[in-house]
Amino acid sequence: MTDRHHLLVYGGTFAAVGERGDISGVRGAGSAPQGLFVRDARHLSRWQLTVDGAVPEELAPIAGGDTTRCVLVPRGGRDEPPSCTLFREQAVGDCSFVESVRVVGNRPVPTTVRLALTVDADFADQFELRSDHRTYAKTGAVRRREVLDDGVEFGYRRGEWRSCTTVTAEPAPDAVEETGTGARRLVWTLELQAHGSAELILRVMARPHGEKRALRVPRSPSAMAEKLLAYEGEFMEGVAFPTEWPELATACVRGLADLATLQVQATGPDGEELRVPAAGAPWFLALLGRDALLTSLFALPYRPQLAAATLPALAAAQATESHAPSVSQPGKIVHEVRHGELAHFGQVPYGRYYGSVDATPLFLVVLGAYVEHTGDTALARRLEPHARAAVAWMLDHGGLTSRGYLIYRADQGGLANQNWKDSPGSICSADGTRATGAVMAAGAQGYAYDALRRTAWVARTVWDDTTYAALLEQAAADLRDRFQRDFWMPERSFPALALDGTGRQVDALASDAGHLLWSGLLDKEYGEVVGRRLLEPDFFSGWGVRTLAAGQAAYHPLSYHRGSVWPHDNALITLGLARYGLHDEARTVARALVDAATATGHRLPEVLAGYGRDTHSEPVPYPHACVRESRAAAAPLALLTAVGGA
Repeated sequence: MTDRHHLLVYGGTFAAVGERGDISGVRGAGSAPQGLFVRDARHLSRWQLTVDGAVPEELAPIAGGDTTRCVLVPRGGRDEPPSCTLFREQAVGDCSFVESVRVVGNRPVPTTVRLALTVDADFADQFELRSDHRTYAKTGAVRRREVLDDGVEFGYRRGEWRSCTTVTAEPAPDAVEETGTGARRLVWTLELQAHGSAELILRVMARPHGEKRALRVPRSPSAMAEKLLAYEGEFMEGVAFPTEWPELATACVRGLADLATLQVQATGPDGEELRVPAAGAPWFLALLGRDALLTSLFALPYRPQLAAATLPALAAAQATESHAPSVSQPGKIVHEVRHGELAHFGQVPYGRYYGSVDATPLFLVVLGAYVEHTGDTALARRLEPHARAAVAWMLDHGGLTSRGYLIYRADQGGLANQNWKDSPGSICSADGTRATGAVMAAGAQGYAYDALRRTAWVARTVWDDTTYAALLEQAAADLRDRFQRDFWMPERSFPALALDGTGRQVDALASDAGHLLWSGLLDKEYGEVVGRRLLEPDFFSGWGVRTLAAGQAAYHPLSYHRGSVWPHDNALITLGLARYGLHDEARTVARALVDAATATGHRLPEVLAGYGRDTHSEPVPYPHACVRESRAAAAPLALLTAVGGA
């Protein structure tokens, strides 16, 4: 995060804290606001420590990991060394945040230290905190603040919506003061012996609306860190990492550790509780269909339990009726599931939002791949009605029968583009002109082709329905023939990014062509030409393949989807290159991504800027990237699948 906020993440909970471990509630350029967030709501908006009435100085700035640690001292000078030193450690748990503050006296005589912690909870919805200049009315909302024997409790009510945050301390504060702004100040007067010490344990329990589980705050940050370390170790157990390529092995370890914490609760078709990959922190710590499916696919050879949870979770949220505000249609797989206040009251459409053209075919792709890899035919039988409904959506509402391709139209209340490049203007011609009307994105057609073929295989081998299998196989063959006729640009020896509502080719040269290699939609001759083209300098930055080739008027190295480098995009490309026998090219892309990971602490971000390695010897960050993103975390596993330890 560019303003050096630090993230602590555990399941559906994350904390964004500043350099001294404080939460000011403000945001900096390119980052989320500071705070403790649970299920899309901010449960701590202030958490600010003072010593003897002043903000302490950093002696050792915050260091991140499963916990954050920093060392602070009261302000002073060379002639008056600090009277004490504060060692601060923080961690998050499920709906909780815990901090220890150890105060060590530095004088040979007793010392009195006055600590104060200003706390508040504004319960803001994440959508209120985005920099899109939107405001949301919250008529009838009421906040309360109640002093406890050992802390303070904040409550929020709006109609039937209820949330609360409880802050407790051990030892209890000597006083709880009002600040005049609605916040509360917890105060301790500590009497330190000569070179003595004292410790405070501060615990925060967030109870979001609808939470019925019996939750416990971690005993201490170190206890939470031990729990996380054990869970991460268990999550990685049994995975063989490539000893001959230690940098890839380290990136896989880092990615798996992130995937262990980037899991949120979901519910299956029979009400069973599941843990599925969240899209990413800070903005997307929620179930997003496309993201969870690609993450599960990348991890499938190593952690099939992710797919085993994601598939029934998405089946449970599959649409059963048409509803224009949520873009739902029978059989469609959900794009995004949110649990916040604004989604609950329908002020944003994302409670269950279906604005994705590709989540539905990807659901079928992952189901087929999961059954093929694990032999778990029971899940394929259990989800047969959901899979058939997904196929029916592709053929009917999705447009395969009527238009020959999967289509989407801009959603004024939601997403303008509904493929993986979902930012406004991302589906464009080389000159930057945006596609209009019913858009037929190239990558989604590849997913549809693969979905039809894989579901045909499941129908033939598991459901024992050869007639249905033959129907799907023919539909896939017809789609392949149509695609190469309508999308191929002979003068550029490359497929168009999309077709617009009139059937005109949207002629930008884009990385989506690599997804067609992964899905196998292109004939071998075309596929080899495309694969080699993706490695030419205008596409390949040295850190990966750009989303849009440089040199086109639409290209911008700091655009979200028009010139940046996405790790998950490159992982699909690498798998596609290997599929078409372009193993040297696959290794080139894989090495570039691993080098980028090595240069960024072995953790691949959501997206990198598109600047070339020939002029920038370190990868340039994209300013608004999710620091932890599940698809990027799983990307090294896809590289391992594609090229092994080469």
